[in-house]
Amino acid sequence: MKTFSNRYIFIYSAVLVLVSALVLTVVSTSLKSRQERNRSVETKQMILKAAGLASTPQTAEQLYSENIREVSLLDRDSLPAYQYKSCFIIPVRGTGLWGPIWGYICFDENWVINGAVFDHKGETPGLGGEISTDAFAQRFVGKSCTDSLLTEFVPIVLKKHADPNSLHEVDAISGGTMTSNGVTRMLQDCLSKYQDYMLTSKDSDLDSK
Repeated sequence: MKTFSNRYIFIYSAVLVLVSALVLTVVSTSLKSRQERNRSVETKQMILKAAGLASTPQTAEQLYSENIREVSLLDRDSLPAYQYKSCFIIPVRGTGLWGPIWGYICFDENWVINGAVFDHKGETPGLGGEISTDAFAQRFVGKSCTDSLLTEFVPIVLKKHADPNSLHEVDAISGGTMTSNGVTRMLQDCLSKYQDYMLTSKDSDLDSK
């Protein structure tokens, strides 16, 4: 029976580890660019959906380049936004019950919502996870985070038995109180940063990125 010296076994093991590490590095590097592109396409699809434009992974990039303009509101703060015709799409990001939640809110020229889309990383399916459904996003259409005269910022609040006639109340998720609270905080924290722009002339200049 053939035997191997300890030195041979050590060298063989070291070479095997190095080769395995090299292969894993190559695979990881090759996948990274694909993963980044997939994330970019998913983001563009969400922005397009908030604007009311249906897309697929195959059509998203072309539709985005043809219809969406990246802009910066309030030059001193460089607040990111996206423009579609006369509408502004504002990104929002916060924390739900189990992790990150995020979305895009599309406002018309009077800062009334005409489209929204949300997603999450780990909210409970059937409960907090409902924020990623079209039915939940539709609750925001027609709501606003300003008063009717555009003189005051008014937070949008998720609550049980929301007043359907209120511009600032949205029905909370049944059984998803903590996630609903997270959405309320997210909207307050993110949208309030834009209030100075919302409350100034809608003819204000925009700086393209």
